[in-house]
Amino acid sequence: MSGRIIQFGTSRFLQAHVDLFVHEARLAGQAVGPIAVVQASGSAARAGRVAAFGAAGGYPVIIRGMEDGAPVERKITVTSVDRGLSAAADWQALTSLFVDEAHYVVSNMGDAGYDVAEEERNPTLLDGRVPASFPGKLTALLHRRWQAGGKPMTILPCELINHNARILQGKVTELAGAAQAPEAFLTWLREGVIWADTLVDRIVSEPLEPIGAVAEPYAIWVIEHRPGLVLPCSHPSIVLADDLEPFERLKLHILNLGHTVLADIWQAEARPAGETVREILADGAVRARLEAIYTHEVLPGFAARGMGQEAKTYVTTTMDRFLNPFLAHRVADIAQNHQAKVERRIAAFLSWIDGAQARPATPELAALVARNIHGKAA
Repeated sequence: MSGRIIQFGTSRFLQAHVDLFVHEARLAGQAVGPIAVVQASGSAARAGRVAAFGAAGGYPVIIRGMEDGAPVERKITVTSVDRGLSAAADWQALTSLFVDEAHYVVSNMGDAGYDVAEEERNPTLLDGRVPASFPGKLTALLHRRWQAGGKPMTILPCELINHNARILQGKVTELAGAAQAPEAFLTWLREGVIWADTLVDRIVSEPLEPIGAVAEPYAIWVIEHRPGLVLPCSHPSIVLADDLEPFERLKLHILNLGHTVLADIWQAEARPAGETVREILADGAVRARLEAIYTHEVLPGFAARGMGQEAKTYVTTTMDRFLNPFLAHRVADIAQNHQAKVERRIAAFLSWIDGAQARPATPELAALVARNIHGKAA
């Protein structure tokens, strides 16, 4: 169905999500990929991971969890990735692949991945040097592709950011304008590139070294329909939707919100450094606090927005996923970039339900936001 995919981000999440889906689609006979994985950050700590992506034989993904009430464990050797590249060290090779072979771009650059320093907004962005930011790199690569004839391309960001493709498109367009790129290039960015918002959901709890991951069975990749969009492949976990918002609200304001509530408790109580989601919920008092927030604040908020039944079902699924006995999902990992996550997962929920006619009281969530964003004592 499609050719090469350029993946920005070496995360274990993408290894057990997009890369695995493409692998399984290829096994089913679909013409998709291969994938080139790009380290965009330049971190020396991940150099070994980059090299490992190019090794023959693929890498392991272990799926552990509950399916239809029964425990499952299976190991898959993912072979959809054929090379790893460092944007800093392999810029010319990356540019050639991007211009000549790529059909799709996927990315997962973390919570701050779209940040652009002010000094990058200038005409030197397109002078051939490697830009510092991910949006800068993407702008420069798209410009080279346009110069080489402007073959169509589809961008499928996987960052946990609402309207991720639209935001990324805005960053690229802004940088292209600051670089004084020709108006024809700006037109091509609008008309020759498909920017599709996506939502991803799978708990990938443990890395395997040098690459590979342990993940739960549940997975979904929702891609918002755009004119002319062709999915990279067909897979049971890939959903094409006219509107992402219902999926986004459920994931961000139930599963992700619950994770951030637990991370806040973990930090405030100085709990064990290696504590997992399952272990912290084994504390009856912590579990009761989370379930009370779901019951008295989150579910009434969804009900006020007309999504009560969907939210109730999703809370049940979420608690089953949190209590998965096979996953060691460290709360410390969830607690990274805590303030940004509070803003996106909890403060955004409170803002969303502010517009509801019968807004429920949300004292616990409001206090959490006040502590972390406004610096007020609970």
